[in-house]
Amino acid sequence: MTNASTMKCIAFCVSIQHAMFMSEFFNKHGLSSIALSSDTQNDERNSAKERLLSGKIKIICVVDLYNEGVDIPEIDTVLFLRPTESLTVFLQQLGRGLRLCEGKDCLTVLDFVGQANKKYNYEEKFAALLSNTRRSVKTEIDKGFPSVPRGCFVQLEKKAKEYVLDNISHAFNNRASIIKRINDFVNETKRIPTLSEFLKHYHQPISTIYKNYGFYDLCMSAGVIDTYNEPMTELFIKKAFPKIVAINSRRWIKFLLRYLPNIKTTNISSLSGYEKHLLWMFYVTVWNVQTFDPASTEIQDNLKLLSDSPMVLNEIKEILEYNLDRIDILYKPLLLEYECPLDLHCSYTKDQILIAMDYIRLSSMRQGVLYINDKKTDLFFVTINKSDKDYSPTTMYDDYFISDELFHWQSQSTTSEMAPTGQRYINHKHMGNTVLLFVRDYKKNSMGTAPYIFIGPVNYVAHTGSRPMNITWKLERKLLAKDAMTLKSNVMG
Repeated sequence: MTNASTMKCIAFCVSIQHAMFMSEFFNKHGLSSIALSSDTQNDERNSAKERLLSGKIKIICVVDLYNEGVDIPEIDTVLFLRPTESLTVFLQQLGRGLRLCEGKDCLTVLDFVGQANKKYNYEEKFAALLSNTRRSVKTEIDKGFPSVPRGCFVQLEKKAKEYVLDNISHAFNNRASIIKRINDFVNETKRIPTLSEFLKHYHQPISTIYKNYGFYDLCMSAGVIDTYNEPMTELFIKKAFPKIVAINSRRWIKFLLRYLPNIKTTNISSLSGYEKHLLWMFYVTVWNVQTFDPASTEIQDNLKLLSDSPMVLNEIKEILEYNLDRIDILYKPLLLEYECPLDLHCSYTKDQILIAMDYIRLSSMRQGVLYINDKKTDLFFVTINKSDKDYSPTTMYDDYFISDELFHWQSQSTTSEMAPTGQRYINHKHMGNTVLLFVRDYKKNSMGTAPYIFIGPVNYVAHTGSRPMNITWKLERKLLAKDAMTLKSNVMG
């Protein structure tokens, strides 16, 4: 906190009357100050700057001044008394105090606007300081702002932190507040936002919209687009959109962006085997089937019905394009003995994984392990953090990452080391078998049932015990830092 005896403060005020009032207030309380506006003569402005630097005055109360074009590195306190919706003006004002200066340890920011205005948008202001992050502002605040520029830190006192988080949670916590933001965007820009523009403008994760709503449906309620009532609207808003939001495979997204605009005229039989699998994975994502028959004409019929819902198709396109733009890792395709449409480090639901592996009896797969005989592949589906309500005592397996290369996995309670299954795990390399690991943190997330992250092939290292077996597996590809963060895994190593 700045020492009052050495304070050099800029106070941003609403009007010259406000600045004069605040200056009188500070003077009465022993903090010498002066009021300036854009109408103040240059000589007086220059004199005020010199008096501030010399210590003759502590505070300059300004109106429409010092937003830019003035460099006073010695300023160590910024006082916000003027509300502004402009992030540019906010950053310009904050920037008056961010200049480096010898003997200046920190900048003290006193913001009284938010307390006075319940509609003040704290999230936008903090997000403007966090351009190099993909976390939500709420997460950044919770974790102590790890993504501010190197050499910088933001510290909120406990009460201030609680107040700001409460403000953020109420900004997008219901349908009415999101609709209001859509209208605010249209009134400000005079055009309808795309999904990406809206999320970027308000610094929101895509889950803000799709955990409960659909973006076009909200736009319709805001009165900025015509009626959004197509044959597939209800199905997608209630069930499909949250699953599509989780798609983060670059190959899969690019295929869907090519295929969906031509969905009515493209015959499935004309697709390659790899493309068919990607399409079937999309199909089971939308239509929650219990058993999948790739030869069924119903697949083509349902997909053609989707073509009769052009706005739904366009919203899918916007979601996929938004996801594609946020992929920052070049995922490498998996090299197996058979063609596999799954990409390492990407997220998939269990049904999507089963279809990718040609296992079509979707409803029969209820356990966390499955052996695909014709592919000689074991699939491990692991939920690291299990709860009593979701898992029985016999399925509360002890699974965790030992390091970014090693994973501890516990078999089913009936699996012994001498049984065929146990021997297959131990000798999988000699037998020509593959073991693929899929991991998620919890069974549920904010969007519903959580998908699994595809960790990739693992190889047997050692085991202890029997019924169950405790096996240590080595990952062929190291766990990525982003996956560890998603899984909240405190891996050692």
